[in-house]
Amino acid sequence: MERSQHRSQVGAESRPGEDQIGLEAIMSRAGSENFPVALRLLPSSIRGHLQAIYGYARLVDNLGDEYRGDRAQVLDWLEGQLDLLFAGAPDHPIFRRLSPAVETFGLSRTSFDRLLEANRMDQVKTRYSDWDDLMGYCKLSANPVGRLVLAVFEADTPRRVAASDSVCSGLQVLEHLQDIGEDARAGRIYIPASYMDRYSCTVEDLLAPEAGPDLRRMVASLAERTVGLLEPGKPLVRSLSGWYRVAIGGYVAGGLAGLDALAAAKYEVLGGLRQAGRIRQIRRFLPLYVGGIIKRERWEE
Repeated sequence: MERSQHRSQVGAESRPGEDQIGLEAIMSRAGSENFPVALRLLPSSIRGHLQAIYGYARLVDNLGDEYRGDRAQVLDWLEGQLDLLFAGAPDHPIFRRLSPAVETFGLSRTSFDRLLEANRMDQVKTRYSDWDDLMGYCKLSANPVGRLVLAVFEADTPRRVAASDSVCSGLQVLEHLQDIGEDARAGRIYIPASYMDRYSCTVEDLLAPEAGPDLRRMVASLAERTVGLLEPGKPLVRSLSGWYRVAIGGYVAGGLAGLDALAAAKYEVLGGLRQAGRIRQIRRFLPLYVGGIIKRERWEE
């Protein structure tokens, strides 16, 4: 049966976005995410639009990770909700909240579709062969969020979008490093097989109670490469002004501080969650923000 037929056959009795994972439950998880931290720094008019985008991203992730029924079918249901949204007739509360942002800023459907496609990929793909393979996943799972944020900021010039893509991919890789054990227990290994082979790491190493020497060396190598992904965030922050500089600076600083925390823990990623901490984040944020005051990047407007 084709996907369009699946979408049309998902009836009211199988609307998991409302029945199993409510809107308020999704939004309540915002406190542990980098995205909502940045939202709190913005004017309410902009914050509302970005909260709606975040609500969609969380709904997709939660249903793709936690729904106990047919996940392929429920993701088709979400695609049907996008169909309604872009036809001007949103149904589910999260999509009704999204409608003003889509209309006001002319948001492209492509970014929403890519987030959905990343979760479809998670249902069938559990391993990544090399760095490029992982970056292909990040293009779907992370980069669309940054593009939507820039669109709402009305700052989505080609150069900024390219920098945002790099930063978002870096944040995604950082999350994979932080969650390496949890993901492995769930049957997903985002660490490229080429790195696993290079550092003689096995799945059993990822499931151990503590990180061994080989795993730590591998994580250190990946963390170093992730720094390179976050670097374009520095001129990106300097190219913005006002609250937008603050918000994007928070993203970039959070990523750099997270890498600092991994290094301080000597890349022990299995023996407990390594939070960046407020002091590390402030130390990373201040140079980014002040740098934009001293020397603003004059990127194309």
